[in-house]
Amino acid sequence: MRTRGIVDRRWAAGIVLLAGTLGLTACSSETHKTTTAGGDTTVPAAKVTTYPKNGAEKARPDRGVVVKADGGTLQSVSVTANGRPVEGAFNAQRTEWRSKWALRPGTTYTVTSTAKNSIGTVSRSTSTFRTLKPTAAQTATASLDWILESNRGKTYGVGLPIIVDFNRPVANKKAVERALEVTAEKPVEGAWRWIGDQRVVYRTKTYWPAHQTVKLNAHLAGVRVAKGVYATKDLNRTFRIGAARITKINLKRHRMAVYVDGKKARSVPVSGGNGTTREYTTTSGVHLTMEKGNPVRMTAPGRKKGDPGYYDLLVNYAVRISNTGEYLHQSMGEEYCLGRANCSHGCVRQPRSDAIWFYKTVQPGDVVVITGTKRKLEWNNGWSFWQLPFQTWKKGSALS
Repeated sequence: MRTRGIVDRRWAAGIVLLAGTLGLTACSSETHKTTTAGGDTTVPAAKVTTYPKNGAEKARPDRGVVVKADGGTLQSVSVTANGRPVEGAFNAQRTEWRSKWALRPGTTYTVTSTAKNSIGTVSRSTSTFRTLKPTAAQTATASLDWILESNRGKTYGVGLPIIVDFNRPVANKKAVERALEVTAEKPVEGAWRWIGDQRVVYRTKTYWPAHQTVKLNAHLAGVRVAKGVYATKDLNRTFRIGAARITKINLKRHRMAVYVDGKKARSVPVSGGNGTTREYTTTSGVHLTMEKGNPVRMTAPGRKKGDPGYYDLLVNYAVRISNTGEYLHQSMGEEYCLGRANCSHGCVRQPRSDAIWFYKTVQPGDVVVITGTKRKLEWNNGWSFWQLPFQTWKKGSALS
């Protein structure tokens, strides 16, 4: 859609070539004469055209603003709404200017521009228009994953995924993804991946460098999410990346080591899943810490009271690392297993003092690498996005 126009300017003595206006707002087209060796040549003033046209009441916000100069170059373009400037850029020839992002629905815009022809004559153009205002049924909204949102004002781990959810299916994934901008003080390569039609996740190739700020600017207002459906608000968030906390758990050795900014901060005897069934086997792979609770009620999956292996417990200092019920938490009995055997129902048990320390210092997005079991962590089990190689991850982008 964003093709760049090519202006062909060929002037011959006494001949005036006028470009079509596409039905758009234009300035005056007065002519001026200049003398050459071959005689007089008439040079028209540059003509400025804008889209949407002057006076439009229901302009599509996803098409933005386009200003073109015919017979000259653009000298300045100013687009404002409610006193706020609209970001945009000129092409290399300065014959065209385009807004960078979609426009806000139901908003009045003013476009002021100037252009200059080959002999320096300046043309001026001013227009106003209003974008369409979608009904409630034509509106889409975006929000941050609730775990990330609930941690606002605090720090996140170096494995941080940025997860954006939509309240309705997204058909135009390319347009949405183009509107998502991630910047960092210490940037690393990253990519978005769609998980279904209502969730898109940003993951970096390597862990975020610690102790920095990462920003999400989702320029979604005015983006056409699906046919006749528009997002109406931007989504802007700031994430403070804290210390690099990497936890390594070897369930063959029943040991856990926590490294903070590269230095070992804790060595802990642990007990993992007993492995008697698949659900009672701890998954091996790269997990990320998610939510936490004290206490958390835990019940036996697929079992009811009276069944073998049934349990219903309130467990203290629990930090979730998957969607299949895996936590790091305080051992609620069977302390003799810690550092010696795997006795749990799939979680990683710790001594009380270590569980309290881990619970109080953990950040959403901290990395927990578990080895030593036969059950592999699925890449979409919770925040286990690091289970996918980055080249595979990138293929889930609508822009790949």
